[in-house]
Amino acid sequence: MTALLLSGLGPAFMNEGVLRGTLFDPDSVDRLRTDYYPDLTLADLGFERDGRRHPLLRPAHGRGSSSLRIDGLDGITAAPVPHLTTATLESILDAAATDYEAFDLSGVWRGDREPVTPSSRVHVVLLSTTFIWDQRSMSRAIRWAADRYPAVPIVLGGQYSNLKYLKIMAAHPEVTCVVRGDAEEALPLLLRAVAGGGDWRDVPNLVVRTDDGRIAHTDFRYVDIEAHPSPTMRGRRPIVPYESMRGCPFSCKFCSFPAASPKWRYKSAKKIATDWAGYAEVNGARHIRASDSTFTVPPTRLRELFDLLPEVGIGWEAFARANAIRDAETVDRLLAAHCRWLSIGFESMSDRTLMLMKKQVTATANRRAFQLLSRSDLGYRCSFILGYPGETPDDFGETATFLRDEYAGHFTLSIFSLQDETMPVWEDAEQLGIEVDDPEAPDYSWRHNGMDIHQARQLWRQTLEQVRWGSDTAVHLLWQKDYETPLIPWRDARTNFRLEKLVERLAMLPTAEPDPRRARPRIVGILDELAREGVSAHPAPVARPAG
Repeated sequence: MTALLLSGLGPAFMNEGVLRGTLFDPDSVDRLRTDYYPDLTLADLGFERDGRRHPLLRPAHGRGSSSLRIDGLDGITAAPVPHLTTATLESILDAAATDYEAFDLSGVWRGDREPVTPSSRVHVVLLSTTFIWDQRSMSRAIRWAADRYPAVPIVLGGQYSNLKYLKIMAAHPEVTCVVRGDAEEALPLLLRAVAGGGDWRDVPNLVVRTDDGRIAHTDFRYVDIEAHPSPTMRGRRPIVPYESMRGCPFSCKFCSFPAASPKWRYKSAKKIATDWAGYAEVNGARHIRASDSTFTVPPTRLRELFDLLPEVGIGWEAFARANAIRDAETVDRLLAAHCRWLSIGFESMSDRTLMLMKKQVTATANRRAFQLLSRSDLGYRCSFILGYPGETPDDFGETATFLRDEYAGHFTLSIFSLQDETMPVWEDAEQLGIEVDDPEAPDYSWRHNGMDIHQARQLWRQTLEQVRWGSDTAVHLLWQKDYETPLIPWRDARTNFRLEKLVERLAMLPTAEPDPRRARPRIVGILDELAREGVSAHPAPVARPAG
C-alpha cells in the first residue's frame, strides 16, 4: 500500500503586502531600477572576503548557488530544515514500513507542482491540518485531494481537525475519517485496516464515517511521549526540529493549542539530552530547533537541562516566555547550555492588553527580559500583536513607543488575525464587541470595542515607518526569511542588525519618499553607511547628484 502524505505550513497571508512597490518586490524591481535607483538592485550589494566578492543577500536554504563557506557555517545556514509535523509523520510511516510520498502543502496552495506517485498507485491520502486555521483553507486542501484521488480514502489529522472534526465530517463527505490527538499508535493501525488487515473499530482516536453514513468514535488514548521513541530523521540533518511537549500549561486567549491537546505532557530533561545526542551522532545534527509553545517550562526541567546540555554540546533555539528570563544567571546558564536563540511572545507592552489576552505575564517582565537579553550574547527575537480584541490605540501606543525608543534586535509586529476559528477569544465576542462583516475574509472586515481593521492597519504601517527611520537598533523581521543570515557571518550581531536595517531602509525608501530626486541624497547616504561596514554596490553605486 502507498500513502500520499500532505503536510507543511498553511497558506501565507497578511503582512507581506507591505513589500509591494519596494526593491523586495520582484514585480517592481525593473521599474525602480530605471526610475528610482539607476543601475542598482539589492543583488548588486556585496562584500569582499579572501579576494572574492560575495553577495550580501544570498538565497536561503540553498535556493541559489553560494560559494560562501565561512567559519564552519556551511551546512547550517544553507541547509533545508525538516518540517516538524512532516518529520514526525514520516517517522511514524517509516516505523510502520509503509510506502509513501511526502508532498509539501505549499504545492497545494500554489498549485505549481504535482505529486510524483501516479494516482493509480495512491491507496490513501493523509492530510495534516496542523497549520490550517480556517474552513476555507480546509475545503481547498480537501478538494485538491478529492479531485485527484476520487476513490481513495482521505484521512485527516492535526490541530484544526482535532477541534473541528464534526463540522469537517458533516461538510465533506469525501473525508473518510479523522485521527484525533496522537497518531503514533492510531495511524499504523488505521493503515492496516485500510489495507484490509484490521478493523477500524480497534483503532484508537478515530472519528469515522460508517457504511450507513453515521459518524462513529473509537476510544481516545494519549501516547506516553516520555516512553515512546522520538521521531527518527533520515540522512544528514544539520538542523533538526524537535518537540519536547504536547499541549500547553497556559491558556492564552489567542491560542488554540491547549484545546487541541488538553493534557499537557512533556519529556524529561534526560530524554531530551539523550535524543539530541542521538541526532548529533546519527544525523550529524549541529543545531536543534525546538518548536514547542514554550521550552522553558517547567522550571525544574529547565534547571536540569542546564546541567545536562553543556556536555551534549549541540546548539539550539526555542520559544520561551518573558517571565522565564528572570536574571543574568539564567541568561548565563542558557548560553552555557549552548542556547543560541530564543523567540519570545511579548505580544504587548500594555498590561491592560496582556490581561485581555490572559497572557499571564506583565509589561515589566517583558522589559526585564529584553534588558537582560540585549546585554548578552544570546540571540533573540520578540513578537508583538496589534489590534487584539479590546485593545485601544492608546493601549497599543505603549507598544509602539517601546519599539521606537527602547527596543533593540529583531522583532515582528502582526495585526491580530481573526482567521483562526478555534481561538478561545471567540468566547469573549459579545463582551469585546467583536464583529466581522465578511466571514469569508475576517481579517479584512473586523471591528471590536477598541478599534477596527482600518485603524489597525494605519497604526501598523505608521509604527513600522517610525521604527524603520526613527530607531537604529530595532530591526523588523519580514524580508529576511528569503535570505541567509547573518548577512556577513563573521561580523558580530550588532553589525549584522545594522546591515539589515540599512538594507531595509534602502529597499523601502520608495514608500517613504516617492520622488526619486528628493530620495537621491538619502540613497547616497545609505550607500555610504553600507560602505563603512564593508558593503558596496556593484557594478556601480548610484551617482552623486551634481552640486
